[in-house]
Amino acid sequence: MDEKKFVQESVKRYLIKEEIKKYSENAGFGGIDIQRTPMGLRVVLYVEKPGLIIGSKGSKIKELTELLITRYGVENPQIEVKESGNINLNAQIMAKKLALALESGWHFRRASHSTLKRIMDAGAKGAQVIVSGKLGGDRAKREKITAGKIKYSGQPKHAVKVGFAVAKTKPGIIGVTVRILPPDSNLPDEIKIIGNPANIKIGGNKNEGTEGQNAQGNEQQ
Repeated sequence: MDEKKFVQESVKRYLIKEEIKKYSENAGFGGIDIQRTPMGLRVVLYVEKPGLIIGSKGSKIKELTELLITRYGVENPQIEVKESGNINLNAQIMAKKLALALESGWHFRRASHSTLKRIMDAGAKGAQVIVSGKLGGDRAKREKITAGKIKYSGQPKHAVKVGFAVAKTKPGIIGVTVRILPPDSNLPDEIKIIGNPANIKIGGNKNEGTEGQNAQGNEQQ
């Protein structure tokens, strides 16, 4: 019974996320965080343009709240809208912008390299763009462009932000995936030296070691 309830809760969260994503598409959806609290369901929505999702005197937020209550049976939903900050470091927003560029007629390589450059210029440690689908031929194919560092396993994998979007072009559907390693992410191979590096001595003086050995030899004699 508990497993069935857990599955139902996960499906419900996914449907709510997709509904909110569709609702806030014009505002530049950048991510969502859903948490269940004693007061009810807390939803934090990250968008590029918060004003479009809040509406005049909070009308859009009230409309979205009523939608969650009536369609999904959510009790006391609390919706908070935040600006996503630097959009060039938001994987979901950059994936959507790349999809829109492909729909407007940009060549997939030009659009992918332009997106990758914007991300790296914003200070990211690494970025990756993957486009797959009808990319200019009869058969579908997949193109991957990477810059900097991207982690695929271990603890650093969780620091990588992933965004996905779909471009509807005349030849067919193109899937867009963007991965970003943020500038503030900590990697195991990065070492920070605290203090003045000039005061740190590596090894010892050969002459000092020889004099020390001679002194020990004289004492034994």
